[in-house]
Amino acid sequence: MTANHTDYSIRQAFDPATGSQMGSGELRENFHIGDLFNPDRINLIYTHYDRMIVGAAVPTTAALELETIKPTGTPGFLDRREMIAVNVGAKGSITVDGESHALDTRDMLYIGMGSKVTFASDEAGTPAKFYLLSAPAHQKYPTKLIRIGDAKRVDLGSQATSNERSIFQFIHADGAKTCQLVVGMTQLAPGSVWNTMPCHVHDRRMEAYLYFDLPETARVFHFMGEPDETRHIVMANEEAVISPPWSIHSGCGTSNYAFIWAMAGDNVDYTDVDAVPMETLR
Repeated sequence: MTANHTDYSIRQAFDPATGSQMGSGELRENFHIGDLFNPDRINLIYTHYDRMIVGAAVPTTAALELETIKPTGTPGFLDRREMIAVNVGAKGSITVDGESHALDTRDMLYIGMGSKVTFASDEAGTPAKFYLLSAPAHQKYPTKLIRIGDAKRVDLGSQATSNERSIFQFIHADGAKTCQLVVGMTQLAPGSVWNTMPCHVHDRRMEAYLYFDLPETARVFHFMGEPDETRHIVMANEEAVISPPWSIHSGCGTSNYAFIWAMAGDNVDYTDVDAVPMETLR
């Protein structure tokens, strides 16, 4: 479905029993998000998991205004929603209610409910790539720019377990206020390939991953499903995946990589997870 410069699609929600019966094609059709970053387009995927919208804006030759889409049911896209935009491309800017915010690569902007938004690139030949995440909101919080250097950094793992990584928490309980979005980025060190292992689930929140900084020929095997009924989806660079609340979300790559994780649901407590013991995985 298409608006002036906006494409959108809808993903329905599935229970774990249905998910366990899906083959590779069905898993990709329902949970994998490819072709996300398209020049001069805003691409949005409206999910029925906590009404999260996953999308991208790539302003190449001109600025792109955030247009409303039918699934939100509102005259303006953010009339009853909040949004986070993370730049994974070249330098760009986001104008919110007339105020411009400059974003370098890996910087993030939180945008509160009711805002009017426009995306732009600094140079037409090297566009910004804004990864978009939106969820329903109950009140308006201030717009806030968080640069990658200002994010809360936590270093975890080791080379011995192939998961030496740095977690950058953009949105957390002690930082910018949101209604329900929690967002961060994880960067794996050279030689490390595993993320979020040992794994966990959190039935109170859904999650979405964007894998990026992958070489063209590299892949990440993203693991999902209930702990005793795991499945996998093969991911390439700048592809996203939806993780239902009942599913694990973990991955292993053929090289190191980065990914942006985002949650929406009942609370904004990053540590509120249910750990999965390794011996229960099947």
